[in-house]
Amino acid sequence: MAAAAAVGGPQPPQPEVPVQGPALDKAATAAHLKAALSRPDNRAGAEELQALLERVLNAERPLAGAAGGEAAAGGGGGGPGAAEEDALEWCKCLLAGGGGYDEFCAAVRAYDPAALCGLVWTANFVAYRCRTCGISPCMSLCAECFHQGDHTGHDFNMFRSQAGGACDCGDSNVMRESGFCRRHQIKSSSNIPCVPKDLLMMSEFVLPRFIFCLIQYLREGYNEPAADVPSEKELSKVLQLLEPQISFLEDLTKMGGAMRSVLTQVLTNQQNYKDLTSGLGENTCAKKSHEKYLIALKSSGLTYPEDKLVYGMQEPSAGTSTLVVQGFAGAPGALGQVESSDEEDQDGSQGLGKRKRVKLSSGTKDQSIMDVLKHKSFLEELLFWTIKYEFPQKMVTFLLNMLPDQEYKVAFTKTFVQHYAFIMKTLKKSHESDTMSNRIVHISVQLFSNEELARQVTEECQLLDIMVTVLLYMMESCLIKSELQDEENSLHVVVNCGEALLKNNTYWPLVSDFINILSHQSVAKRFLEDHGLLVTWMNFVSFFQGMNLNKRELNEHVEFESQTYYAAFAAELEACAQPMWGLLSHCKVRETQEYTRNVVRYCLEALQDWFDAINFVDEPAPNQVTFHLPLHRYYAMFLSKAVKCQELDLDSLLPDQEMLMKLMIHPLQIQASLAEIHSNMWVRNGLQIKGQAMTYVQSHFCNSMIDPDIYLLQVCASRLDPDYFISSVFERFKVVDLLTMASQHHNTVLDVEHERSMLEGALTFLVILLSLRLHLGMSDDEILRAEMVAQLCMNDRTHSSLLDLIPENPNPKSGIIPGSYSFESVLSAVADFKAPVFEPGGSMQQGMYTPKAEVLDEEFDPVMVILRTVYRRDVQSAMDRYTAFLKQSGKFPGNPWPPYKKRTSLHPSYKGLMRLLHCKTLHIVLFTLLYKILMDHQNLSEHVLCMVLYLIELGLENSAEDDSEEEVSMGGPERCHDSWFPGCNLVSNMRHFINYVRVRVPETAPELKRDALAGTSSDGLGSLQNSRRPKVLQRENSGTAQVFSLVAERRKKFQEIINRSNSEAHQMSRPRTPSKWSAPGSAPQLTTAILEIKESILSLLIKLHHKLSGKQNSYYPPWFDDMEVLIQPEIPKYNHGDGITAVERILLKAAMQSRMNKRIIEEICKKVTPPVPPKKVTTAEKKTLDKEERRQKARERQQKLLAEFASRQKSFMETAMDVDSPENDIPMEIATAEPQVSEAVYDCVICGQSGPSSEDRPTGLVVLLQASSVLGQCRDNAEPKKLPITEEEQIYPWDTCAAVHDVRLSLLQRYFKDSSCLLAVSIGWEGGVYVQTCGHTLHIDCHKSYMESLRNDQVLQGFSVDKGEFTCPLCRQFANSVLPCYPGSNVENNLRQRPSNKSTQDLIKEVEELQGRPGAFPSETNLSKEMESVMKDIKNTTQKKYRDYSKTPGSPDNDFLFMYSVARTNLELELIHRGGSLCSGGASTAGKRSCLNQLFHVLALHMRLYTIDSEYNPWKKLTQLVEDMNSQPGNEEQQPEVPILYHDVTSLLLIQILMMPQPLRKEHFTCIVKVLFTLLYTQALAALSVKGSEEDRSAWKHVGTLRKNACDAEKSCDMLLSFVISELSKGRFYCEEGTQEGAAVSPIAWSPESVEKYIQAFCLPFLRISSLLQHHLFGEDLPSCQEEEEFSVLASCLGLLPTFYQAGHPFISASCLDWPVAAFDIITQWCCEIRSFTERHAEQGKVLLIQESRWKLPHLLQLPENYNTIFQYYHRKTCSVCTKVPKDPAVCLVCGTFVCLKGLCCKQQSYCECVLHSQNCGAGTGIFLLINASVIIIIRGHRFCLWGSVYLDAHGEEDRDLRRGKPLYICEERYRVLEQQWISHTFDHINKRWGPHYNGL
Repeated sequence: MAAAAAVGGPQPPQPEVPVQGPALDKAATAAHLKAALSRPDNRAGAEELQALLERVLNAERPLAGAAGGEAAAGGGGGGPGAAEEDALEWCKCLLAGGGGYDEFCAAVRAYDPAALCGLVWTANFVAYRCRTCGISPCMSLCAECFHQGDHTGHDFNMFRSQAGGACDCGDSNVMRESGFCRRHQIKSSSNIPCVPKDLLMMSEFVLPRFIFCLIQYLREGYNEPAADVPSEKELSKVLQLLEPQISFLEDLTKMGGAMRSVLTQVLTNQQNYKDLTSGLGENTCAKKSHEKYLIALKSSGLTYPEDKLVYGMQEPSAGTSTLVVQGFAGAPGALGQVESSDEEDQDGSQGLGKRKRVKLSSGTKDQSIMDVLKHKSFLEELLFWTIKYEFPQKMVTFLLNMLPDQEYKVAFTKTFVQHYAFIMKTLKKSHESDTMSNRIVHISVQLFSNEELARQVTEECQLLDIMVTVLLYMMESCLIKSELQDEENSLHVVVNCGEALLKNNTYWPLVSDFINILSHQSVAKRFLEDHGLLVTWMNFVSFFQGMNLNKRELNEHVEFESQTYYAAFAAELEACAQPMWGLLSHCKVRETQEYTRNVVRYCLEALQDWFDAINFVDEPAPNQVTFHLPLHRYYAMFLSKAVKCQELDLDSLLPDQEMLMKLMIHPLQIQASLAEIHSNMWVRNGLQIKGQAMTYVQSHFCNSMIDPDIYLLQVCASRLDPDYFISSVFERFKVVDLLTMASQHHNTVLDVEHERSMLEGALTFLVILLSLRLHLGMSDDEILRAEMVAQLCMNDRTHSSLLDLIPENPNPKSGIIPGSYSFESVLSAVADFKAPVFEPGGSMQQGMYTPKAEVLDEEFDPVMVILRTVYRRDVQSAMDRYTAFLKQSGKFPGNPWPPYKKRTSLHPSYKGLMRLLHCKTLHIVLFTLLYKILMDHQNLSEHVLCMVLYLIELGLENSAEDDSEEEVSMGGPERCHDSWFPGCNLVSNMRHFINYVRVRVPETAPELKRDALAGTSSDGLGSLQNSRRPKVLQRENSGTAQVFSLVAERRKKFQEIINRSNSEAHQMSRPRTPSKWSAPGSAPQLTTAILEIKESILSLLIKLHHKLSGKQNSYYPPWFDDMEVLIQPEIPKYNHGDGITAVERILLKAAMQSRMNKRIIEEICKKVTPPVPPKKVTTAEKKTLDKEERRQKARERQQKLLAEFASRQKSFMETAMDVDSPENDIPMEIATAEPQVSEAVYDCVICGQSGPSSEDRPTGLVVLLQASSVLGQCRDNAEPKKLPITEEEQIYPWDTCAAVHDVRLSLLQRYFKDSSCLLAVSIGWEGGVYVQTCGHTLHIDCHKSYMESLRNDQVLQGFSVDKGEFTCPLCRQFANSVLPCYPGSNVENNLRQRPSNKSTQDLIKEVEELQGRPGAFPSETNLSKEMESVMKDIKNTTQKKYRDYSKTPGSPDNDFLFMYSVARTNLELELIHRGGSLCSGGASTAGKRSCLNQLFHVLALHMRLYTIDSEYNPWKKLTQLVEDMNSQPGNEEQQPEVPILYHDVTSLLLIQILMMPQPLRKEHFTCIVKVLFTLLYTQALAALSVKGSEEDRSAWKHVGTLRKNACDAEKSCDMLLSFVISELSKGRFYCEEGTQEGAAVSPIAWSPESVEKYIQAFCLPFLRISSLLQHHLFGEDLPSCQEEEEFSVLASCLGLLPTFYQAGHPFISASCLDWPVAAFDIITQWCCEIRSFTERHAEQGKVLLIQESRWKLPHLLQLPENYNTIFQYYHRKTCSVCTKVPKDPAVCLVCGTFVCLKGLCCKQQSYCECVLHSQNCGAGTGIFLLINASVIIIIRGHRFCLWGSVYLDAHGEEDRDLRRGKPLYICEERYRVLEQQWISHTFDHINKRWGPHYNGL
């Protein structure tokens, strides 16, 4: 038996000669073994099989060339390939048990109970996600399952997989069953029969050996590298060799459920593993392999549990855990060192601080998490090697493909968790951490998204412990000592944001797994209940507390701007905030109160530790700020949740006062620093500090950063002494010294230029603090609405940018936008949709949402806007919109102030916050500021006043409940401190008069020169105060003003309350104060002065009203007229307005709240005294009064200037436009009446001089020359072609204009003389040169110097000066040449137009003579040089292949043909721009800017250098009867001339005209047109005769003969037609016809009307071109007309219609004929030429006669409605060159060709395919749709630009790069614009962002 022979092979078999019987033997052996194993007693069979496997699967042992060396030589070379394949063949045969492998596969598949799809994909795969069907936010579907399911109306999107994934269809843990596709809806397990035992029997025996073999390979291949990491080459080599094995396993998994369960058994069976891998027994190979395995384990810093050495030695300290353990694990010394090096380096000298802090819950347990691995099954060791080899894609895919097997899923998840620490270590060391991260997440997201599974693993494998510990260890490797606060003695350690670990986000796979499992309620609950875990987690969070510390640079600008802040913000968001949101989502109800208490408790403990560690007492260190306080934010967010959702008592969660004071310091420091950064105080730290300030408030971060900070400050403010809090704020903002009544002060801590913005910052912060209700009682929907309104008020927004800007809770469970339903409903409530429109500039708008009018009216909230703006300019833009709205709706004409908005009520827990508004400190500040503003002290702005008034109004709105304060009780302990205000209630303090204030002022201050104590009595309530002058409690050394001396006192007092051992506290804090705050240049000498004030807040407000309105006595209390005012709660007229309105509103509210206030206001108003500022009243008053007037005058001046400028510009533009056709505007009679010679005058836009163009200083038109193939795209069908979206639909270009003309030319060239062919047609349908101008002119010498300056200017973008490109100096339109203007006068022009009475015959002779004169090139003048150079430019504009059509290269005929074709191209294109006909008439815009006149001069000048062979001038053939031509000898050999009837008449027209000396006379022009019309008419008849059937022809012939001798025979259509037929039928012209022709051509009978119609249609194109030409050459306007009368109107306009023609008769085209010689003779002559040709080539003769001239307008391809149809077909389509799917597929919208963008496979001579195609298809212009981006890209020559997209989503938005993946629909309007730009060649002008493509697209 073959098997027996096989077993007896030599022990280490030689790989070269494997015993390899034919396949038959293998099959036989397999069948035999299967039979043996099927017997009940199968031991013999089993042994035989084992022996065979041993041999087969060992045969390839030397694969890796590493089996100890002895076999290496044998197999290292070509061996492995063959041996491996053989082994795989054996396996396949054995599995199939002797049958065919394919049949076996099919058989196994039949037993597949696949209820799950489980398709695994890798990065960049296009998948779908449906939020409506998803339970887990990570749910995804493959395209097939998605399209097979029903998701209409769902919220789904398409996305490109970043890390890879798997299809969840059929898995009800992850998605709702309604979303399953048709294949996975059926619960198919029931009807699947049981798997027959013998089918998979062999697999159970073979697979363990196979997998063991694979593992041995992996062990062999892995050599612990000498350097730090395995050299990737080595590893990838091993993996490449193993590719077939792993693929084989992967194929097995795809056989379905039955095979998967066998594999699961094999992979998880511990006995099998033990037997095969223990390394016991006599097999040396196995032993070696086991040793390698142990070495690998140890070198990974892992121990095999047998080495019990590790424990009991010591408790390894966390920082060095891995090291210590390795040292003891007995790993080979060298390797141990290698491992440790990276961790030791970073320790450096700071090791101490690092180890001291970290406390892990229990050393040994965590240690084992990190370091012990015991493998008990194949699966575990496979995963180990997968990690060791850094997650090879194939292995990952195999492991994931097994997941649909439930048993495997559980086992694999446990194994994965067991290896978690090892994964982290490998990841940290990996060089390819990005790729590896993706692969890890690819696996883990499949495991941890399933709640049931996550819960099971948490319970059985300590998943949470493992994750938290692993994260902690990971971060420990990059800790540094914190420098916050007390640099020397700080014990706190933070992560170093410069480390690769943070910079490259290496931690994200672990963090994202953690976030993923916390989204499951059951897991999160365990976490929140486990105190040990919480402690560890807070420990982890504290590593980020205070990271990335910024120190303000005071002297030099920083040399190097570090960008570490990206890493810091990302780390806080991902590692701290997202897990926090995850936990918060489970603390929503009362039952979860306990969890919140736990978190808050441990959070406070961690904070207390932190304050201790950084040695914090009460003052933050100056000039440093960190934006990262995650512990504060955890605390804040859990507090907020507790109060909002769990009904917990806030006070029970708050710490003591001292802790609160500490808590508020750092968040407050951040707010002050924001103001400093915006005041440019941090400018020396570079731009990155602005970047941090912006990121802190940016929409993705704000609700994890600034919102919790402000909320925490609100909580502190509501519980701390308000005076203490307010004074802390002003001190933090460094504006204490500014708050003095004195007009001058010295600020010790702030430069003068920063004072104003810092004061604004402080007041704005207070307003935000007191107005914001995000966490203080607003519901979620109210918050969403407020956020949305704020964003819409700044700018109109697209739907997607709104989604992006509204801060959403970043918890992954809400991968669903927080209530996307409510998002849409709120959006429709507050905004209107503006459909996408175009602006005239061509810039494309997206669909936008704009706020409804009533929203702007009632809900515009400046506070919210300020909080949410990243850029300060957005605040202004919001105000501008608000102002515009008020003006439009007529609510307020002036410049309004930000409106005051009523707030939602406060949650009762936070009522204390309002005490801030009722504390004396704040009132003193408000009073002082009002006074200073009234007195015009420096550094105060309208913004300050606005905020002061806002605060007063807030105070009035939230006044204390009990109004018993009306009559203030005197006395009380408070009184000793100050006599500023009697009580704390703002309502009563407002009316309190303050008479004198003592201030400290510099000795130079004006106050000292004044007699301070003028009079001591004052009337009104104030007299109470006289007896008590303010006691000024001031320490003499301090430069602080009155108010804040009080603050210092109060603070001291507070400190005493708090610091139990107060003496020690003072030692700590006070001595540091002076050194910290006093500025280097110490304060000037201060003196005490006493000011007389005699004002109250009310009186100041009334005087402010006078000041603002600029009128005395302007305030008149409204209740004098209408007492109702005091009762009505809301008065609409006060809602909007400026400062005056605000003051009135406040006074009214004050009066409403208290009778006393009302009385005092009345008294003040009655007294009406002018305000008494300190003596120098006049200037200040004057200033304000004049200000408004001056402003008004300035405004008027500005308007006047602008108007003047606009009119100048307009007149300038008009002259600029008209230069090209000056004759347009001069009526004819006038010009003839006054014969003075007026030359055309041109303005040079560079030097500004005007003058004629002369020979030596020519002027030129700025032109853009571009090659164009637009004409070639015309088809004879008006319906545009469709873009192919299936394999069947293809576009063939044989029916395009270009193709038809090409065929015609090559046909002519086959039979006729080349030179004559080149005169018979026009080229330029493809690659013709189109010339366009902006209409501006310049001197050519000026242009040259302009180009020179451009060349030297380096900052050019978008165009290349070396190629002659520039932009018009005036209008900046793109151009690349200058077309010289021919010198000439206008009179000449008019003389040319005078009708003359010469006979046609004379004119014909004149034309002939003029053409005969050789055109000598004019003498060498500047003008002629320019003409030559521009001709060269024109030639170089297009490619050679579009110029050379001659058979003899370089023949002059080529140039001749090219030149008149340029004229043709420009005329045809203009016709297309006018819509294909001239019905609209007029001079049209195209005419206004046309440069055809100048172009004609240039072309004519060059054409006249060539002479046409005089014996062959078409003019002769047209106008003279020639003697019989056939008599010429030698006619037979050489090819004949092209018969005149085959000539293209329009080409003839251009040749005739360009051969004439310019300027041409009108009569000659008309003569040429008349002559050519006769030829055209004859061609029409000939073509018609061919189109008609035999019967038609005989009928026409018959009609004609009847009228043969009538007088008007020459002008009778019938006669001429019949004559042409009879002439042509003399030859063999019609006889070839046969049946097929006639039948095909003419199914209809021809009536005289249809004949006439055909002839007119045939002749129209010629008439149109001639009329256009006449319009340009002689400046005559085109008449407008109806479509049906176009022919007759144009004919009469061209002078073809005889003058006596009566309008009465129906019009006949024949009446236009004016034969130069006898019609019948000349026709005979013309037909004769054709006859001689058709005798030999009848078929071609006919084809050439029928010239299809009825081209429809060109169109781009028609696109399908839904973008998905294009995407699904093209994104998988393979490239025709390399048959791979291109990375960036694109499709040409002109011809539908599929191309690879940037594809190297299709590169030809360094040109990539798109560029190449743009040259072939559009002569340098290409329009491509990029399939993967939905964007259109335009290539124009050497430049390209992104045009935008013509596909928009339901909200009118583009989706570039398909990032959002929403369904897209065609926007017809945009597509029309694109087509219009293509046809009108205006891409260069309209699109602004061009860049060079270097042929790389």
